[in-house]
Formats: sequence, structure tokens, C-alpha cells
Amino acid sequence: QVQLDESGGGLVQAGGSLRLSCAASGRTLSSYGMGWFRQAPGKEREFVAAISRSGALSNYADFVKGRFTISRDNAKNTVYLQMNSLKPEDTAVYYCAVDSAPWGVTSKYDHWGQGTQVTVSS
Repeated sequence: QVQLDESGGGLVQAGGSLRLSCAASGRTLSSYGMGWFRQAPGKEREFVAAISRSGALSNYADFVKGRFTISRDNAKNTVYLQMNSLKPEDTAVYYCAVDSAPWGVTSKYDHWGQGTQVTVSS
């Protein structure tokens, strides 16, 4: 059973940066695509970014394009989300998840971490 452990969240001023990490145990992540999602208070969880098994392919939600970068280090079994130019509306709990579906078809996120809180002050 895979376990995902997110870290790197915190409180930052608008315009600042954070780098989130998602470390996995119990499964080799290099066999799977990975995604980052977020959920703000009173809102549904939403997609942020995804990366293919090798890291060669990625896609982003429109609201983070040009500001966030997803990456991975398969040797460390870890996925990252570099967040720059943060805005107050980026405040949310951020989750990483394993995509069991092949890249390019409908994603199937079936393992989730517990999340890390990101708070951006104005």
C-alpha cells in the first residue's frame, strides 16, 4: 500500500514562493503519473498540475500556468510543486495523488496524501 507524505506548506506573503514535496513509501512512483490538487475552505477539490512517469510531460490548471512548476525525482521517490508569485487565492490545502491510469487517458487518482496547508497573506 502506498503512503504519500506532503510537506513544505506554510504561511507566505503574496508574491512569495513555496516548494511542496510529496514523498512516497510502499510503492515505486516511477511507474505512475502524479498529480497535485488543492482544496480551499468551502470549495471543492480542484486539479492543479500533473506529471508523467518520466517527468517529460506535464500539464497545469490555467490559474497556475506560468507560476507553478511540477517536477519529480524518481530516485528519491518524490514529486515537487514549486509555487512562485503566490496569491491570496492560492490559499488551500494541497494534496498529491497517484494516477493509476496511463498518461493521455482519463486519470484515475486512487491514492492520496493527507495534505499540507498553504496560506498566502495579502
